Amino acid sequence: MDDIERSDEQRIVGLSETFDASASWYFGIEHYKTEYQRGLDAIATRHGDRLNALAGRALSHAWVLWDVEDDSWFADAPVLFDFGDEQLEVQHNKFDELSITWNTIDARSSVRWPESKLVWRDDALAGLSLLHGQRVLAGQLFEWRGPEPDLANGMVAVGVVFENGRVLVYNALDENGLDFEQPRPEYQLHSRNT
Repeated sequence: MDDIERSDEQRIVGLSETFDASASWYFGIEHYKTEYQRGLDAIATRHGDRLNALAGRALSHAWVLWDVEDDSWFADAPVLFDFGDEQLEVQHNKFDELSITWNTIDARSSVRWPESKLVWRDDALAGLSLLHGQRVLAGQLFEWRGPEPDLANGMVAVGVVFENGRVLVYNALDENGLDFEQPRPEYQLHSRNT
């Protein structure tokens, strides 16, 4: 393992010169490994059916990492949607990378991040808390198509529509952003029929 090159993030946080690819270190979240993909087709092929299968499930928790010292959302880390027997984990990176993982993070475990004290919270953001207990009507994928030239073109966002609300997890320039309104016209909904 000594000849595996470390990423920029590993250099920043001062991890050892050797990197164990089987161990997780991403933001100190145990067992979490990002699975970044680009492009609507690739993401829809890999995760579309599973997102559709969320319909009918009730949201138990919506977890975000909270920076205790700054008393703020740590938007670089994944947003977790816990449906009891299924957990959707969404994280954006750079301009166009999206990592969707399933059932890999235990929000009850501690996070070891050397730069600040981070804890999982499911009551930190009012918009997410309002969705607790609601059933999913649809899991969705959207692609941003703004006027040229737009650096965000091709960015894929994840939407979840509930009985009485919705959330869109989008790329907010190298971190997650959340929107609880109807998606803007620049977001084109992925349709399985197209």
